[in-house]
Amino acid sequence: MGLALLTAKRSQDPNTQVGACIVNQEKKVVGVGYNKMPNGCEDELPWARDDPDPLNNKYLYVCHAELNAIVNSRGHDLKGCSIYVTLFPCNECTKLIIQNGITEVVYLSDKYKDTPATIASKRMLGLAGIKSVFMDMPNENLLEIDFTPIQ
Repeated sequence: MGLALLTAKRSQDPNTQVGACIVNQEKKVVGVGYNKMPNGCEDELPWARDDPDPLNNKYLYVCHAELNAIVNSRGHDLKGCSIYVTLFPCNECTKLIIQNGITEVVYLSDKYKDTPATIASKRMLGLAGIKSVFMDMPNENLLEIDFTPIQ
């Protein structure tokens, strides 16, 4: 989860930075991703979320962290892998998780738990037999990285 949190920091989304990390059965990292605009479109698409015109909001354009982690796994077989995500996956990402054979979703936040997309996600995960686990972090400052240069 620490790597998912660190990866989330790369997101340019001013409201919600999300990260994902896929590990195989040996806990080796096979893919990481964060929410971002499609390659080559980063500077041209909006990060707004409340504009009355849907074409001026991020939702039709942004690539979610889970999608990017799966794409970035390039050639790794994801069957039996676990995905660590900082935010519970939406219904679209859940479809990708299921179709790629990932068998466990470990998540840090479920802030959209009452939305139809999250309810649908949980339904699909249950039907597919994929375990979802809330990771209860005991300390918000558990991850601390010292960037002091080595002397």
